Amino acid sequence: MVSRVSQRGGDLLGGDLAIDLGTANTLVYARGRGIMLNEPSVVAVDTSTNSVVAVGADAKRMIGRTPDHIRAVRPLQDGVIADYDITSEMLRYFVRKVLRRRGAFTGPRIIICVPSGITSVEQRAVSEAAYAAGARRVHTISEPMAAAIGAGLPVNQPSGSMVVDIGGGTTEVAILALGGIVASTSVRVAGNSLDTAIVDHVRAEFALLIGERTAEELKISVGSAFPTSGPKNAEIRGRDVATGLPRNVTISGDELRKSMDPPLARIIAAVRATLDRCPPELSGDLVSHGIVLTGGGALLRGLDTRLQHELGIPVLVAERPLDSVVLGTATVIEHFEQLQKVVVDGHRR
Repeated sequence: MVSRVSQRGGDLLGGDLAIDLGTANTLVYARGRGIMLNEPSVVAVDTSTNSVVAVGADAKRMIGRTPDHIRAVRPLQDGVIADYDITSEMLRYFVRKVLRRRGAFTGPRIIICVPSGITSVEQRAVSEAAYAAGARRVHTISEPMAAAIGAGLPVNQPSGSMVVDIGGGTTEVAILALGGIVASTSVRVAGNSLDTAIVDHVRAEFALLIGERTAEELKISVGSAFPTSGPKNAEIRGRDVATGLPRNVTISGDELRKSMDPPLARIIAAVRATLDRCPPELSGDLVSHGIVLTGGGALLRGLDTRLQHELGIPVLVAERPLDSVVLGTATVIEHFEQLQKVVVDGHRR
C-alpha cells in the first residue's frame, strides 16, 4: 500500500531530502533510496576569481596544501553558517549531485537539521541557503530530536529519553518525552574543539606546529576520554616553532587525554546542567534507560565510561552514531504525516 507521505508532497517520489548539515560533514538522505551522500563540509575557493574550485572530499584534501590564491574553508562554524554564499554553493552542489542520479533536477522538499540553541537569524540563514540550493519547501528539525529518533529512542512515549549528540562544532544535550524536548543544552564545544586543544597542547609542550588534520588523526588513533587498553603512544610530525624545520616527537595517550580534558569537562558540564533541569518524574526513566551518545564524538574511546563514572547513570553509544542525525531526519521524511509536529516550517522567500 502506498503511504500518504508518498502521495502528498511527493510529486517527487524519492526526490525529497533529509540533510544533516554539519560543521564537519554533510549527509544527504533521499526519500525511498537511503543515504546518498556523506562528504566533508569543505569548499575550496579561488580568491582571484571568487569561484568555487572543489567541494566536499576533494576540497578537504586541499586543506593546508593550497597555493595562496586558493582557500579551503569550512563555511559552517560551531554548527551555524559562517559564510552564507559559500554554504549555499555547497548545498546546491550536494543537492544536485544526489538528484542528478535520478535524471532531471526538480526542486525537492528538504528537512534540514539545526542546533537546538540556534538563533532565529541563524535558522533563517539555514532555510535561505536551502532555498538558494533549489528547494521547493524547507522544514527544520532540532539536531537532538533528529539524533534521538535516529538512535531509536521512543521520543513519542511518556517515558523520558536522553541523548547527547557530539558533532564537529556543537554538542547537543536533550531530554525528550511525548514528542518534545523537555530540557536541553547546546554548547559550541565538540569534536573540532578537541582537535584545537591537541594543536595548542603540542605547540605549548613540544614547540611543534601541527595542523588540525594531524590532530584529528591523533585523536582517532590514540585519544581517549578515560584510561583504556588502546594504543599508548603516537609519533607526531610537524614544524619546529624555533627553526621552522620538520621534526618528529612522540606523545603518550595519557598526555593526549590531558590535553583534551578542558573541552571534555565543558561537554560533561552541559550534560550535568541538563540533568539538573530534568523533572523528577522523568529522572527515574533516565536511570533505567540511560543516556545515548550520538555523533562523531561518541566514538572517542572511553567517553561513555567517563560519563557513566562521573554521572552515575548508564551511558550507551548509538548503533550508528555518525548517521543518527540524518537517519532521524530521514524517518521524518518517510513518515511526515505522523511526525510533522517535530519539524518547523523554514522561512519562505
